Amino acid sequence: MKKEKEGLARKCPYCGGMENQVSNGKNRSGSQQCFCKPCKKYYTLDPKPREIPQETRLLAIKMLLGGMSGRKVGEVLGFNHQNAYNWLKKTR
Repeated sequence: MKKEKEGLARKCPYCGGMENQVSNGKNRSGSQQCFCKPCKKYYTLDPKPREIPQETRLLAIKMLLGGMSGRKVGEVLGFNHQNAYNWLKKTR
């Protein structure tokens, strides 16, 4: 018999139900994923923000304008190089 985890109140964002909420592993970013049995929907508990901060964007643009390659900028700052090119295109 499974033990209920105490203090972990799960509420489905679709139907609002708190019963029959099942853990369903973790998604790619590492957040807990759940499944609501009554409405058959998947949802994430406390999803991590996916947006890159504005300071990092400005730093990437400065690095590109300073002569560093886009791939190197992406490697150093930890995101896809195409993001840096897109931000640079928006500022021009």
